[in-house]
Formats: sequence, C-alpha cells, structure tokens
Amino acid sequence: MIRIIPTAEPFLKPGKGARARTGCLLIHGFTGTPKEMRWMGEYLSDQGFTCLAVRLTGHATHPEDMIRSRYTDWMASVEDGFQLLSGISDQIFLIGLSMGGILALLMSTRLKVAGVFAMSTPYRLPLDLPPPIIKWVSIFKKYLPKNDKTPDSGWYDKKAFSEHVSYPMNPVRSIAELQKLLTEMHIALPEVHVPVFLVHSKNDDYVVKDSMQLIFDRLGTKDKYMLWVEGSGHVIPREPAREQVFKTAIDFIVRVTGEKG
Repeated sequence: MIRIIPTAEPFLKPGKGARARTGCLLIHGFTGTPKEMRWMGEYLSDQGFTCLAVRLTGHATHPEDMIRSRYTDWMASVEDGFQLLSGISDQIFLIGLSMGGILALLMSTRLKVAGVFAMSTPYRLPLDLPPPIIKWVSIFKKYLPKNDKTPDSGWYDKKAFSEHVSYPMNPVRSIAELQKLLTEMHIALPEVHVPVFLVHSKNDDYVVKDSMQLIFDRLGTKDKYMLWVEGSGHVIPREPAREQVFKTAIDFIVRVTGEKG
C-alpha cells in the first residue's frame, strides 16, 4: 500500500548545462511535505541547477508517523538526501523552509556544503517550554491547532493554500522534538562558516518576529545576508513573493559558486 499522500512525494529535478553539477537540497517544514518546495525546485531546475527535495521522517503520511519520529530522524533524512545528491553534484546548497531552515543551518556544520538559503526560520517557539514539560503535556493532549484562526489565515495566495498539503494539527510530542532541534541549532550557529542567506516575511505571524535577526547575529560566518519580503505568509515558496525569493536564491548561488551558466 502506498502511504505517502498524493502530490506530497519527494522529488528530483535534474539540472542542465554547466550548472547541473551544482545541487540544491530542498528541505520542507514541520508537519509539511516536499510539495512546499516543488515550485522552487522547478524554478531552480529550469535555471540549470539539480534539485532534490527530501521527505523528512514521519511527514507526508499520517500524523502518528510523525509522533513516532525524533529530531535525529529528521537530521538523518537531510543527510540521506545530501549523500544521494552528492552522487550527481560537485557542490550542494541546503535550502530550507521553517524547520527545514533550522535543519539546513544545523547540518551545514556537519556536512560539506557550499551555502545555506533559509526561509521563515524560527529562532525560538512562541511557547518556549522545556521538552520534558511538552512531552508530559502530550500524554493528555495529543494535538494542538496551528493557530486560533481559520486554516487559511496568514495565506495571501488562497489558491496555493487550497492545494497545500500538511498535517492539519501539530502533534504535541513532535513539538518537544522541534524544541530539541532548536537547541541544537543554537549551539551550531557560531560554527556556521559557509555563506548564508536568510529570508523572512513581514507578514509571517507563525514565527516569532525577531527570529531572523537573532539567527543572523549569532552566525559564525561573515558572508551572510537578510531579506525581508512583504505580502506573503509563512510558506514563502508558495506565496506571492516567491518569484522574488527564487531569483534571490539564484543570485546567491551564482555569487557563491561563480558559475554563470
């Protein structure tokens, strides 16, 4: 039986020309799926880059699978994708959304990557509780709503929202794992020495507002940039600012690699 939700599968988009040996590893967010990154992968591939979007353990199937997974499993998913992409790439950029940005920054200190492009990346959670307390709460409360508004609140592209695939609720046990992952990122940030580009939307109500600045200030690299966009919500690669962000990603990759296509 196929367990992956239709349209939420991991995907590989081969590049072409001189840029084909530059790989982009696309990493989706918490409760999300590779579909969040598909338009970005297609755009980058059309520009010649080879793109692989991984499916993080426990995602794009059933929420119970996510509850059973641990943050180390999500790290291993990224490493698996990196090793696969390494077979057809000379250099690899990690490109992450939300928790995918956390993983990209963290794993850049453990894998030999060329750079990191991170979007909507949180520095801390709105409710900043220790993992043991969150795990205790999960015994009594299995899921929490993602917000107290309508499901499409915060989305500017309503058509994109109608096609969006993610778990409808946040598994509480998994929030404890996300908190642990954030701690790992905090430790790793001073050790990030590759070029980094951070992107955040001024209209993102899902992530603590000062997250991008906090991450930027703690990065070890001096080769770092920030971009604020507007008129878009949290899932930037599916929102109206996406083309601006995709072009920014290409400019960043080209500058780092020196490859003109």
